[in-house]
Amino acid sequence: MQPFALRILLFLLLTTSTTFGQTDVIIIEGPWKFSPSDSPAFALPEFDESAWAPVSSGQSWERQGFDKLDGHVWYRVRLFIPSTIRDHARVSEGLRLFLGKVDDIDQTYLNGWMIGSNGENVAPGVAPDTGSMARLGSSWDEERIYTIPLSDPRIQWDGENVLAVRVYDGGGPGGLWSGTPHLRALAITDLLGIDHAANVFHFELQWISKTFSVSNLSKHLPIRGTLIVRALDGISGSEGYRKDFAFALKPGAIEQYSISIPAPQRSLVVEYQATFAEFTETISIREEAPYMLTPPVTPAPRINGPTVVGARPGRPFHFLIPVSGTRPLEFEVAGLPPGLTVDPLTGIIAGRTGERGTFRVDIAVKNAFGDAKGTLMLDIGEKLALTPPMGWNSWNAWGLAVDQDKVLASARAYREKGLAEHGWSYINVDDGWEIVGDSPLPKRDDSGKILVNDKFPDMKALGDSLHALGLKFGIYSSPGPLTCGGYTASYGYEKNDAESYATWGVDYLKYDWCSYGNIAKDLSRPELMKPYSLMRRMLDEVNRDIVFSLCQYGMGNVWEWGADVGGDLWRTTGDITDTWVSVSSIGFRQGVNAPFAAPGQWNDPDMLVVGWVGWGPHLHPSRLTPDEQYTHISLWCLLSAPLLIGCDLTRLDPFTLNLLTNDEVLAVDQDPLGKQATPSLVRDSIQVWTKPLADGTTAVGIFNIGSLPRSLTIVFSEIGLPEQVTFRDLWRQRTLLPAQKSASFDI
Repeated sequence: MQPFALRILLFLLLTTSTTFGQTDVIIIEGPWKFSPSDSPAFALPEFDESAWAPVSSGQSWERQGFDKLDGHVWYRVRLFIPSTIRDHARVSEGLRLFLGKVDDIDQTYLNGWMIGSNGENVAPGVAPDTGSMARLGSSWDEERIYTIPLSDPRIQWDGENVLAVRVYDGGGPGGLWSGTPHLRALAITDLLGIDHAANVFHFELQWISKTFSVSNLSKHLPIRGTLIVRALDGISGSEGYRKDFAFALKPGAIEQYSISIPAPQRSLVVEYQATFAEFTETISIREEAPYMLTPPVTPAPRINGPTVVGARPGRPFHFLIPVSGTRPLEFEVAGLPPGLTVDPLTGIIAGRTGERGTFRVDIAVKNAFGDAKGTLMLDIGEKLALTPPMGWNSWNAWGLAVDQDKVLASARAYREKGLAEHGWSYINVDDGWEIVGDSPLPKRDDSGKILVNDKFPDMKALGDSLHALGLKFGIYSSPGPLTCGGYTASYGYEKNDAESYATWGVDYLKYDWCSYGNIAKDLSRPELMKPYSLMRRMLDEVNRDIVFSLCQYGMGNVWEWGADVGGDLWRTTGDITDTWVSVSSIGFRQGVNAPFAAPGQWNDPDMLVVGWVGWGPHLHPSRLTPDEQYTHISLWCLLSAPLLIGCDLTRLDPFTLNLLTNDEVLAVDQDPLGKQATPSLVRDSIQVWTKPLADGTTAVGIFNIGSLPRSLTIVFSEIGLPEQVTFRDLWRQRTLLPAQKSASFDI
C-alpha cells in the first residue's frame, strides 16, 4: 500500500440563524435549587425548597461539587412571568421554554403541572408518570424546548411561577448541563418548520436530489411567504443552483418540495431561506450536500478485511473471508490448521483446532468476472483482536429501544448492502436486553442465570442466526448491579453471566462501568482494575473466545493498564455525539495514548456517528457534515481505533455506504503492525498525522480543523518521510505524481 494524502476541508455548517422581531426574553438565572432525592411533592408550587443547595443550570451537578450519583434528582426555580411578554408577542401562539440539554431524561413541571418530558410537550391535565424514567431511553445530547399556549391556566401572569425539573441520570455526569434556560413568546419563525434533514440526498447519475417539507405549526394563523433554495460552492461561495418556492400554508398544513442539483465533487452548501409576506423576520438554514470519493466496487473479486486473525486453541473458530465482487463466488483455501475447514460457497472458515502457532493460509476466490488471491495469517495462541474490531453496535441508533428484530434487521442489512464484504463482522447488542432493575419480574432463575426481557425471546437463536450469516455476536453488561440504563447487570454473578454468554455464542463483551461507581471504594487504580480483572478470569474459564471491551470512559488512564486486566480494547473518552465539537475534541486528543496501542490492545475513542443516529427511538441523519464525516472515518482509521457503526443499517444511504466501504482507507485501520498515528506537524489550524504501516509505507492524514480553506507545503523531512515520496490518495484510490523533498496541498 502506498502512502496517501488525505485532503479534507472542514466547513462548519448545519447551523440555523434566525432573526426575531421585538420579543421579550426572560433569562431564567435562578437561583436554581437542587435536591439529590425524589418525591412527587417536589413539583408542587407550595413546596419549600429553601433548604436545598444552590446549583447552576449550565453544567453537571458533579462539576459543581455534588456527589456522583445515578438515579432521580430535582431542580427548582421561582420566576416572575410578566404579562408584557404576552402583550408584546407578534403572534398569539404561546410561550417557548428553553431548558438546554438534560443528562439523561427530564420531566418538567410548571406550577405543579407537567408541561413536557424528554423534549415532548404534555397536554394540560395529563397525569405525570411518577415511576422510574430509566426506561424512557436517553436524550442527554438533545435540547429540551417546550411550548405552552398563552391561555394555558398553568401560567401565573404577573406573579410568581415555580419551574421544577425532575432528572434521571443513568451514569456519568448528570443534570441541566448546556445552554441558558430562557422563556419568550413564540415568534413567526418558530411556527414555520423547514424539515430538510428528514430525508437525505439521493444520487441519480450526475445529480443529487431530495424532498423536504415546509409546515405551518400554528393552530390558527395562515402563513405566506417565499422559500429560496440555493447551492453554493463550499470554498468560493459562488452560486451554482437556485430555485424559488412560494408557499401559502393553512394552520397545520404541510407542503412537500423537491430539488435536484448537479452532483458535487467537493463541499457544496445548500441554503434554505424563508421570508414572510406579513412579517420582517427571516429563516436561514444551511446544510452541506454529500459527495462521493470512494470508487464503485468492481464486479471481479477483491479480498478485503484483516490479513491476520487471532484465536485460542480448542475454542470454536468462526471467520467470514471478506470478499467484494459479484455473487456467486467460489472459495479455495490452503494451509488451514487441523480442525478448521472452509465452506467453498460462503467463505466461512469454522471449526476448532488444538494446534498452536502461526499458519499462513492461502486464499483463492473466483467468479464469472475474474479471480483474486490473498494471504491470511492465523495466529493460534493467546491473543484475540489482532486488528481493531469492526462492526455495529445498537446504542447510537436504538438506545434502550433495541430489540431482537432490530438486531436481526441490521445483520441482514450487513449482508444485503455488502458491509460484510469489506470486513465489518460484529453485531453488538448494547444496553436494554436484560430485565429492568425496578421491575417486579425475576431478574435471574434459581441457578443465578440472567434472564432476558421480552424484546429478546431467544438469545441462543439470535447468536446462531448471526453466525449463520458469517457474523459475530456481541453483548453488553456492567460490573455493577445495574447497567447505565437501569437494567440488570453482572455484579455478584460474573461467572453465571460468562457461562450464559458462551452458551449463547457471544464473541464480544462490552463491560460498562456505570453503577459500579457505587461499589468501588474510590477511583484508585486497584479499584478501577478490580471488576475488569474478575470478569476477564470468568471469560477465560468458558469454552469460547470472547473479545473484552472495557468501557469506563478513560478513568485512571486506562490505556496504561487495560492490557493488564485482559482487555482487548478500552474506551479512552466519554460518550461521543454526532457533533463536530464532540468528534474533533475526542479524535485530535488521542495522541497521548498512542504508545499503548498494539495488536490485541486498542485505544477506543468510541463509536462512529455517521448515518441515521439518535440513541432511540427517534432517529435523525448525522449532524456531521460530509467533510466532517470524511474526517471522522479517516482519523479513526489512522488511530487504529475499533470501528463500530452506530446507525440504523436498514436506512443506510449511498453516501454513508460509500463512506464505510473504502477498502484502502479501512486497510489503514486494519494494518497488522498495529501502530497508532500521532501528530507530526501542527501549524495553526493544520494538523498532519502519520502512521507507520506493516509494509514499510506511511499513512498520512492532513487535516484542516479551521473554518476556512488553507494551503500547506510539507517538507517531507519534517514529518519523518524520505526525500522522494509517491503519494496515493486512498479515498479516491489513485496514485499521485511522485514528489521530491516537499509537496503542496490545498485543504
